[in-house]
Amino acid sequence: MTRFDFRAGCALVALLAVAGCGADGVFDPDLRGLMGGMDTAAAAAAAAPRPAPDARGVVSFQGGQAVVAQAGDTPMTIAARLGLQGPELAAHNALPADAPMQAGAVLVLPRQVAVTAPARGGGTTVVTDPFATGAQPLPATTAAAQPAPAAATAPNPREHVVAAGETAWAVARRYGVTVQDLASWNGLPADMSLRPGQRLIVPQPGQSPDRLATTAPGTGSPTPTPPSAAQPLPDETTPPAGAPAPDVPTTDLGSTRTAASSGGRFRMPVEGAIIRTYEKGRNDGIDIAAPGGTAVRAAGGGQVAAITRDSAGTPIIVVRHEGDLMSVYTNLGEVAVAKGDSVEAGQSLGQAGSAGFVHFEIRRGFESVDPEGMLN
Repeated sequence: MTRFDFRAGCALVALLAVAGCGADGVFDPDLRGLMGGMDTAAAAAAAAPRPAPDARGVVSFQGGQAVVAQAGDTPMTIAARLGLQGPELAAHNALPADAPMQAGAVLVLPRQVAVTAPARGGGTTVVTDPFATGAQPLPATTAAAQPAPAAATAPNPREHVVAAGETAWAVARRYGVTVQDLASWNGLPADMSLRPGQRLIVPQPGQSPDRLATTAPGTGSPTPTPPSAAQPLPDETTPPAGAPAPDVPTTDLGSTRTAASSGGRFRMPVEGAIIRTYEKGRNDGIDIAAPGGTAVRAAGGGQVAAITRDSAGTPIIVVRHEGDLMSVYTNLGEVAVAKGDSVEAGQSLGQAGSAGFVHFEIRRGFESVDPEGMLN
């Protein structure tokens, strides 16, 4: 080895050592700090895969069974294959007995049938956003492609009967699951369409990790400070149980309004203070203080893509805009528009409800973005 090669090797080692130090000077041997870290929160919050179907397409789980349709199937042919009555299976799923089934679609069985050996093979369901033009499809692997645990150990799913006007997004939000998991478990079509009376299998949502309990790699877990036995407890005066509560100070939320960035393409949907800011995964929008009856206006021009309701019956309005963007307005009272209406920026969509605030989101496809960065 020449002297030049030796010096070059030393320089390379020194460069890697410097690169392995984070911004706080802590050595980072796997350089994950330079790559933005590894966030597994989304994977942890995903639902468990659907149990694998048997050779006839029957999926068994705790409390019930369903069947996965094959190409060319109808409720009558599926019922004949499973030893059921065709009209019974069709009526249980709000379908005509001779309705053609999409391959991969799921029907809930009205009663238990015998189970055979799991089938081999697989396929995928492609989920796209019907509100966004040219959105990239999101693959949602079905249980046949990734076999699930046995029904005895899989979390117990729930069953939901679709009401008129209900969307896949509304159902997923009601039960706290992702729309991708809902589509994967039920073999929904690419446009995510539902029919009134359709029975959906709703998986149990995954568990999101406690972010406050995580620490950086290599730093160890913090040790809580034990209570001290050497010092007495501080003196304190406990008021009697019948004493009146102290007056609660009033806060002028309008005077504490968070300033939005200038130059954005959207306007504030309601005049008020931003009382809760955007935090991805925890609050996918902003909460704006608004007394009941306050006018809620379109943040930008577009078309009303959907009007639905949450589990409490509160209206939700979705407006589609150019550039694959959608704005979402919740905690409303009265609604002044209808699905399909074209609206201009500032046009009234309705009034705020009794919650005391309006929740406002901006989404690009399925993903939420910080609204404050797009407000003027």
